[in-house]
Amino acid sequence: MEFDELFCGLPYGFSSFAAVKDSLISCRALSRLPENAETVISVLFPYYLGEEYYHDANVSRYAVSADYHIVTKKITDEIIARLSSEFPENKFEAFVDNSPLPEVRCAVAAGLGFLGKNNLFISEKYGSWVFLGEIVTDRHFPFYSGEKKTCPDCGACVRACPMGALDGGKVDPEKCLSYLSQKKGELAPEIAEKMAEYNCVWGCDICQKVCPMNRGAAVTPIVEFFETAEPVVESGVDIEGRAFAWRGKKVIERNIRAVKE
Repeated sequence: MEFDELFCGLPYGFSSFAAVKDSLISCRALSRLPENAETVISVLFPYYLGEEYYHDANVSRYAVSADYHIVTKKITDEIIARLSSEFPENKFEAFVDNSPLPEVRCAVAAGLGFLGKNNLFISEKYGSWVFLGEIVTDRHFPFYSGEKKTCPDCGACVRACPMGALDGGKVDPEKCLSYLSQKKGELAPEIAEKMAEYNCVWGCDICQKVCPMNRGAAVTPIVEFFETAEPVVESGVDIEGRAFAWRGKKVIERNIRAVKE
């Protein structure tokens, strides 16, 4: 099988399931793991569109296009269908976001990049503008055995965070503007002010924009992300099929009012 063709040009790599089985995350998806799981195939789904697509954007870049859960599921369904046809004796299960696996750890182990000081996974080609996915199988594939990459530790993300949420590679969620923009309830005045200052009604990309690894990042090969791009969210937005739909309309409308006031 030609794996580069199978994964449609998306970055992928293989690591051992045994190396992470003691640090699985308790969630409903845990029950879908194949019995006698052997290999984790990590896949990167880049979403960077190019700076021209983000003019006046008021949502985090990952939320500019259609909900990535929908887009990545279509891709992984196709990949699994072909894998299952090629290896009918084996099981293959895909996970994106709602995963029982430590996703960043798996991607690093597969040789796809490293963990940044902003606690985000970073690819040398696509920067931090990637979604992570995994396909777990009971079939053995040769694991990545090369050198593990590490963050250059320039400190740009730590210095740029407007909330001082980054410290030693950890994120304090109670200070992170992205996390705070997604919480229910009333916004604290200082949080609303910061959201207005940075014109962002959902999420925050500041630590990513200053990262040197994101300079010259390659644009995504995933056409659906280009076709569905809507960088500006206004009051009355139809949230169906958007990355912020899970939180409900009240939160996004609250944020829009906060930024405009």
